[in-house]
Amino acid sequence: MADAILVLNAGSSSIKFALFTVPSLTRIAYGSVEGIGVAPHFAVRDMAGAVVAEQRWPHGEALDHEVFLRPVLDWVDSHLGDDRLIAAGHRIVHGGAHFTAPLRLDKAALDALEKLTPLAPLHEPHNIAAIEALMAVRPALPQIGCFDTAFHHTVADLVQRLPLPRHFHDEGVRRYGFHGLSYEFISHRLGELAPALRAGRVIAAHLGNGASVCAMQNGKSVDSSMGFTALEGVMMGTRTGTIDPGVVLYLMQTRGMSADDVTNLFYKKSGLLGVSGISADMRDLLASAAPHAAEGADMFCASVARQVAGLIPALGGLDGLVFTAGIGEHAPPVRAAICARLSWLGIELDEAANAAGAAIISTPGSQVEIRVVPTDEEAMIARHCVEVLG
Repeated sequence: MADAILVLNAGSSSIKFALFTVPSLTRIAYGSVEGIGVAPHFAVRDMAGAVVAEQRWPHGEALDHEVFLRPVLDWVDSHLGDDRLIAAGHRIVHGGAHFTAPLRLDKAALDALEKLTPLAPLHEPHNIAAIEALMAVRPALPQIGCFDTAFHHTVADLVQRLPLPRHFHDEGVRRYGFHGLSYEFISHRLGELAPALRAGRVIAAHLGNGASVCAMQNGKSVDSSMGFTALEGVMMGTRTGTIDPGVVLYLMQTRGMSADDVTNLFYKKSGLLGVSGISADMRDLLASAAPHAAEGADMFCASVARQVAGLIPALGGLDGLVFTAGIGEHAPPVRAAICARLSWLGIELDEAANAAGAAIISTPGSQVEIRVVPTDEEAMIARHCVEVLG
């Protein structure tokens, strides 16, 4: 055993975590607190998937992040023994215009982050709550903030700017891009697997319950499908993706819907769930014979292909397409459908390799190399923690 870093990803209903050794950055355990606000359940698993610690709370009991982090830390302490927990790393969804790199968190940083809450109201408060709770429980433990928006600060001003009066841009109403920790990991991984491809023109598709695509040149972000919020771009599990702003006006003017009503509709009741009426999980839709399930899956694939195609002008061509995240890594039919819609690019899919989940799923003659690369945002956060600590 060695010293360790705890990586935390706090959301509205769950806290996911992983423990990494230092300096090897080997993941040695992972777990979560699920069902926050309903029936909280804490569980830790070893790398074989076996549950090694568990705790449940009464159904419906109102508890805060501090309560849930205590069993996590107690387990870490008992597991490490004489070794030390040297830092905690956090995934923070929004870094705004100023937080462009990982940093050690203090009260001044938290005060600045709280001002960004209007830009990510469904994510930022929960990220901050976990940081504040850990500060209360372990005030001496260094905490490192890693931002999902940071990777996209390399994009040009023209890409960041929205077609609004200029003062809105100066106030922070601009395109930021998200899933940056995932794309940063893919960039690093491509540097190990295929450095020549990484140096070229690559579009990575992070396809999960949240989904987006990112155009990268020489491993850096050039443009992405998500913009001011994590709602834009690809149709997602429960999110609309890009939608005519006039729909918002229509719903408010003719249906009397409030901003909160529209937010709930667009973020939680739309996407795959809304179209299929069955599930937000692509696995359920692919297994279903219901016409609406097939329609939802087809719409998703069309949406991804549209977003990929829309990013090609930013690169001036395309050398590689990378699939990652839950759907991207584990749904061969979805990859096949997306590639079929992009065949005009000279993409040739190796159907056997795709079905087998191979690392390279394009044929040797394909003009665009297609890869499946598993992402690991938690490993990226652990790496950043080591860099910040020096």
